[in-house]
Amino acid sequence: MAHNYEAQRRETFETFDQAAKDKIKLPKESVVEFLFLVEEVDANWAGAEKSLKAKGFRTTRDKENDMLIASCGPMPVTPEAIWAQERVATEIAIAYDFYPDGWDLGVKD
Repeated sequence: MAHNYEAQRRETFETFDQAAKDKIKLPKESVVEFLFLVEEVDANWAGAEKSLKAKGFRTTRDKENDMLIASCGPMPVTPEAIWAQERVATEIAIAYDFYPDGWDLGVKD
């Protein structure tokens, strides 16, 4: 089944809408961590990391939770900026049998 990028994009934009409704003050910029879970037992960790790094992401393996974390930034904390990087990271991760599990704001370098 094909990944639904439009639904994923909507979730990112809805996160910002909800933060505004809840009056949560977001930083102007931050490191953003894109989270990917293993979809297949034989997911290609090394290939995913190499491809993500080639696009400027830093990667961390959380094998305890079967998660690959792709970090980017500091970058603007806007839905457009985050979605642009989220899309790139997701396209790469899916090709190596990982699926997106959201994103989080990391700490500024």
